[in-house]
Amino acid sequence: MFLRFTFLLSLASFISAQDSSLNEVVRAFTTANIPTNLNIRFNPTSLLQVDFPQSASRPVAIHAGIQLPRNQTAGPPLFSADQITSRGPFVIAAVDPDAPTPQAPTASQIRHFLGGNFFIKDDGVLANNTPAVSNYLQPTPPAGSPAHRYIFLLYNQPSTFNQQTIITPSSPIQSFNISQFAISVGLGNPIAGTFMLVAPPS
Repeated sequence: MFLRFTFLLSLASFISAQDSSLNEVVRAFTTANIPTNLNIRFNPTSLLQVDFPQSASRPVAIHAGIQLPRNQTAGPPLFSADQITSRGPFVIAAVDPDAPTPQAPTASQIRHFLGGNFFIKDDGVLANNTPAVSNYLQPTPPAGSPAHRYIFLLYNQPSTFNQQTIITPSSPIQSFNISQFAISVGLGNPIAGTFMLVAPPS
């Protein structure tokens, strides 16, 4: 366990900018044990870009494994995609599998975002015109915890997604299970993803 967190912190120290290689994203997910921890099959065919707007500077883009200060993750994030063939619709989900701490993730997974009806524009931006099922929740790892992984996944949206009632805006955000939810509503495997690390403020 200690070695894994040491690697994640080391990985975060030199990664910046957005994802540009599917192989690098897969490698980062695998090294961070994300497919195992989330019980997902992760063979992406597209690149998901997540950008956090900043009040006094340019947006901050996630690169798989980057560590960001919490104050740069207020969001809500902006989404775009590359190497994608479909126009949509898509579902985007974000989860924290390390709550309350990576050593004892008894509240895992925390659902930090869940929204559907995303369509891709000509410039690659993913936009929707319907309310999110779960609005974006800024990372809040508790004091004393190592950095948490915050994982964003993009799925093709099935025709029945808007009728699902398994997760609603009033559902608890903790003890969510993205793989079980994906099976229940027919999302299939994620077609893209990325993740960031966020530690408690020092």
